[in-house]
Formats: sequence, C-alpha cells, structure tokens
Amino acid sequence: MKKYLIYGPLLVLLSLNLFYGAELYWSAQAQSESERESSYQSMELFTRVMEKVRSDYVDGDKVSYNDLIQGALKGMLSSLDPHSEFMTAEKYEDLKADTEGSFGGVGIQVGIRDNYLTAIAPMEDTPAYKAGVMPGDRIIKIGALITQKMGLQDAVKELRGEPGTDVTITISRPSNGMVKEITLTRAIIKVDTVKDIDGKRQFNLGTNHIGYVRLTGFGEQTASDLSAAIDRFKEQGIKGLILDLRNNPGGLLNQAALVCEFFLPNGQLVVSTEGRAAPKKIEYHSRGKDQLPDVPMVVLVNTASASASEIVSGCLQDCKRAVILGEQTFGKGSVQSIVGLPDGSALRLTTAKYYTPSHKVIHEKGITPDIVVPMTPEEEEALYIQKLVGAEEILKNLDEKKRTFAESVKDIQLERAQDLLLGMQILSRK
Repeated sequence: MKKYLIYGPLLVLLSLNLFYGAELYWSAQAQSESERESSYQSMELFTRVMEKVRSDYVDGDKVSYNDLIQGALKGMLSSLDPHSEFMTAEKYEDLKADTEGSFGGVGIQVGIRDNYLTAIAPMEDTPAYKAGVMPGDRIIKIGALITQKMGLQDAVKELRGEPGTDVTITISRPSNGMVKEITLTRAIIKVDTVKDIDGKRQFNLGTNHIGYVRLTGFGEQTASDLSAAIDRFKEQGIKGLILDLRNNPGGLLNQAALVCEFFLPNGQLVVSTEGRAAPKKIEYHSRGKDQLPDVPMVVLVNTASASASEIVSGCLQDCKRAVILGEQTFGKGSVQSIVGLPDGSALRLTTAKYYTPSHKVIHEKGITPDIVVPMTPEEEEALYIQKLVGAEEILKNLDEKKRTFAESVKDIQLERAQDLLLGMQILSRK
C-alpha cells in the first residue's frame, strides 16, 4: 500500500513532465516552421516583384538582375538606420583608400538629424569652419544635388575630393531661417585637436589656478597632446580643470579611452560595446592612473558633442570623476562593422551600441549634464563668430543691432564652470 502511495504521485508527475515537454517541443517546431514559411513567402514575393519589373517595366532592357538586386540591397540597408549601408565594389575600394591614406575635404562632420543632412560640428581651421558653417546647419544641397534622399556616405563622398577643387553647398540655419550658398575649396584635413582657451597650445593656468583645455576632436595625437598639456598644468600648480568637449564630433575610440585613462584609476571600466554577434560584449578598461587625483574637473558639452566625446563625458560622469555641465549631447553611440562580400562589395552594418560604465545607452539618447546651462542658438552663433579667424571683419559686416549683440555675448557655460571650481576650492580649504 505504501509503495502505491509513493509511486502513484511519481507516475503522475512523470506523465505531466512528458506531456508538457512534448507540448514545448512541438510548439518550438511549429514556431521554427512558421519562421521558415515567413522567410520563404517573403523571398517568393521579392522574386515575383523582380520578375514583374524585368518583364513589364517600360525600360526593362536597361535594367539587369544585378542592378535590381543591388538597388534592393541598398534600400534594405538604408532602411535600418542612417549609418548602415550596402557598398558596391567601387565604393568599397573608395572607402579603403580613404582609411589608408589622406584625402581632401571641407572639414564638416555630418550626420542625419530629423531626416536632414546636418553639420554636427565643423572642424576648426578647415574650409567649412573658416566659411562660417555652424553646428546644426542643414546641408540641403551639395552642388546641384538635393540631399533629402541622399545617404550619409553618398553625401560624404560628394563633399570629399581632390585638394584645391571647389564644392558648393547650400545650407539652411533653423535658428533664423537663413538659406545661404557657400563655395568651399577642399583641403587636406589636418587639425590640432588639443587647444588652450586662446586656441593655441601654451596651456597657461587662468585665475584661481584653473586650467582649461579644449578637444576639437579625437585624432591620432589627441591623447599624447593632452598628456603634454596636463604636464604643463601640473608644473604650474593646477587646482581645477575644465575639459571643453563642446562642438566635438568625436573620432577614434582608442583615443577616447586613452583620454579617460588620464583621470581614472587602473582597471576602471571606461566603455563597453554590446551587439548580437560574437563577441557579444567588449569592455575597455583603464590601464593607467589618474594624473590629477586631487584636482576637481568640469566637462563642458552641448548638442554638437557626439560619439567619442559622449564616451568620455559619460564615463567621467558615471565614475563621479567630473561634473558634466552644458546641454544634452548629440546621441551618436553605435558601432559600424564592415563586412566584405565575395563579389568585392561590402556591407557597413550597425552591429553594436556603446554603453557607459553604469550601462546607460548613448545612441539616440546622449548624455544628460549634471548641471544644465542652456544657450540660445543666437548666443551660440555669436560665440562661434567671436572665435573665428577674421571675426572683426565678420562683425563689421553685421548691422548695428546684431553686431552689438554678438560682441556682448558671454560664454555663460564656461563662466559657470569656473565659478563651480572656485566654489569647490573654497569648500576644500574650509
């Protein structure tokens, strides 16, 4: 009797386990079959459409199967996000040539914002910067080509070219509705990415022993140049540091990680990337040590701070190493991988996203400052003009009201940062 009492429930549990196991198995099989069926149906639809175009399109003799397939692939990749792209063999070769050698350009880092080709940040000392192209300007035409349906990489290709050649762009400025045509002469783009408050490389401490360094981008020499600036500040007895990343469109990931290392302890997580393909997660850790361990920091950012500058500001914010001050950043935090194909073409595919140490996603979110100090587009434009080479000549050509305003605008974000660091010094002394 006791055996029946023991084995009876066991038999019931075993039967239930087999029943639910079979249910799960057949459910998975049905789901897999459904997915395959959906794939087959979609491929059948694609083939039917392609054959219909080949048989009935009025100029069908001018369209090959290869043309149709490549057109479909371009549409497929461009529908994913602004950074994914199908590249023909010719375009892939152009890309490799760009990454392996020097090229001529106008010095505009561009992106897609609100479906418009937008200048994220003109690089300093370049043709676009000297011509007065500003962050946020919409590039509505390149030459005679309207950019509304132009892919990001196609736009970059049109802007680049042989140094010394001209390209005409038409910009619109959302802040005031201005539409302007500008002719730029392409040049080899080589810029200093580390500058002091006067746009030079002297790095003298300001009032209250506060140092200021501005990164205009993240190039091959950014980390080494910043290291030299830090050494110069240490010699003078620095007591506070302002790192200005405003209008910084980004650049090399390894340089962003190296910049973070100057202000972090060894082993600290700097940034991670996560995607679906192996390795699904990659982490970048600091391998150095804090060069200014007792020196408080403020990092300045704005809506034109993107990519690598968001990695740096997000990392230093999460690690509580710096106070982030300014405006919400751009939100460019995705990784593009190049996948070569057998026929010589390639895919540029977004395969991962960047995450800050606390696992905040950067892409399409940006970095939210600890202290928000907004500036109007008119104020930003005035400050931009003040820093331009030949600013006096530009100001002379403005009407009296605009000139008076442009000359009177102060950098309130920088002033707030200086006040904050002075307050920290006073508190530390007490």
